Amino acid sequence: MRAIPVLPPWVVLDPLLQTWLLEDIGRGDRTTQSLFTAEVPDGRGEWAVKEPGVIAGLPVARRVFQLLNGQVNFEATAADGESCNPGQIVARFDGPLDALLAGERVALNLAMRLSGIATLTRKYIEKISDLPVQLVDTRKTTPGLRLLEKYATQVGGARNHRMGLDDAVMIKDNHIAAAGGIGPAIAMIRERIPYPLTIEVETETLAQVEEALQHGADIIMLDNMSLDLMAEAVRLIRASQPRVKIEASGNITLDTLRAVGQTGVDYISTSAPITRSTWLDLSMKIKS
Repeated sequence: MRAIPVLPPWVVLDPLLQTWLLEDIGRGDRTTQSLFTAEVPDGRGEWAVKEPGVIAGLPVARRVFQLLNGQVNFEATAADGESCNPGQIVARFDGPLDALLAGERVALNLAMRLSGIATLTRKYIEKISDLPVQLVDTRKTTPGLRLLEKYATQVGGARNHRMGLDDAVMIKDNHIAAAGGIGPAIAMIRERIPYPLTIEVETETLAQVEEALQHGADIIMLDNMSLDLMAEAVRLIRASQPRVKIEASGNITLDTLRAVGQTGVDYISTSAPITRSTWLDLSMKIKS
């Protein structure tokens, strides 16, 4: 089942957008403010897609302009998640020219970045669309952009893994080493975490899978396993604890994705749609 994209509320996003606008505008837009020293005229224009892709971030772009001037009208002519073709107009706008010009770069940068992520995510989703497995993202995100980058993976059809360290427990190899094993790690953590946090354990061997099962892990990650070993681990988990969720991770590519899904795991986590995506090229044109 494809995820339903949910954009965080503006009370959360506005401080981020304002920070990024301040970074770009600095002490003032020298060019635009020098052009319009008296009354600022209104302008109108449009956004066009320059290459095939999945659009994402248009509501965020609208908000960027409205933070600069509430009189800006930004109308999306495509929906986030829509596949677009070169030359397609995805938004039209009008309003005070100083706000349109000052907000152009921040709005475009965000939309191009998010659209690039959504585009690559969709390619991954299409590889496994007929399999009972779900694609999830990771915490490998750009600092400051996590909320929006993870929104973009949802637009592309993936689901979000935990947003941060406070969302769920994930016992990784370094935690296991520090605690002296999977069993001790689970025992110590379960005594201290609030209900209803789940506990996920990263495993690399069948022995670790068995230990995670023995100590009641809610989710077991099969990390960097060969396909044969992964399939064997899935059979072991299903036979022992069929309600335990299984996640595959590590070196997931478009070439390996489908074979991993065919092992029977519930989830495949990968950072690739975020870390390996390129920006989708968009252009903004002011009309005379």
